[in-house]
Amino acid sequence: TNAGVDQIGRFSKMKVFAQEGERVIVTLSSGNLSLTQNALSILDQKARGGDSELHLGNAQSMFDVARLLGDSLRDVKSRDGPYLMQNNVDASANFLIGGQIRGEPPRLFNVYGEGNFIEATPDTCYFQIGETKYGKPIIDRVVNRRTTLTDAVKCTMVSFDSTMRSNISVGLPIDLCVYEHDALRIKFVRCVDEDDPYFQMVHTQWGEGLRRVFGQLPDRQWA
Repeated sequence: TNAGVDQIGRFSKMKVFAQEGERVIVTLSSGNLSLTQNALSILDQKARGGDSELHLGNAQSMFDVARLLGDSLRDVKSRDGPYLMQNNVDASANFLIGGQIRGEPPRLFNVYGEGNFIEATPDTCYFQIGETKYGKPIIDRVVNRRTTLTDAVKCTMVSFDSTMRSNISVGLPIDLCVYEHDALRIKFVRCVDEDDPYFQMVHTQWGEGLRRVFGQLPDRQWA
């Protein structure tokens, strides 16, 4: 994360809430770090307050979970937003929240800064937040509902590598979480940093492959 080229910090943008055999919920955030951290803290506090109100531990659907996150974000923005605006501080904040609660299929939601949200569909099977324009083309060309988890992870690595190549405000490490349908537990979580051999391989071979394919394109014969 960064607040300018001379204010670079490392904060995890991923949070996992899991009750093995019952539910797995994962959030990813972008935008103003104080807003997103506070919204997640509100969710945590509600989850520890017992069953007197709806929270992450007793929600019956991922729709309810997305609504909880949207409400938490609204609470934080209504409290802090006006003060941020007075000082010309960017008050944007967005979340992806996905996972599975026992009894329903996995679901994925994009929660906007205003607290409203949309759900992934067969036609729109993935979401991106944050810096999206450089890493989106590869996902659009590769990912669909039939894409394997292995290929999805590979495509994610290429997407991040493409973004970092064109935007210095995005950099390693990358938090990666892979969830399998109906597993109801997290089987793979990794923080991908500069020493990760797989990411370095993707970075090298993707760049070389692009240059090779470009060189193989036939020249235009200009009359």
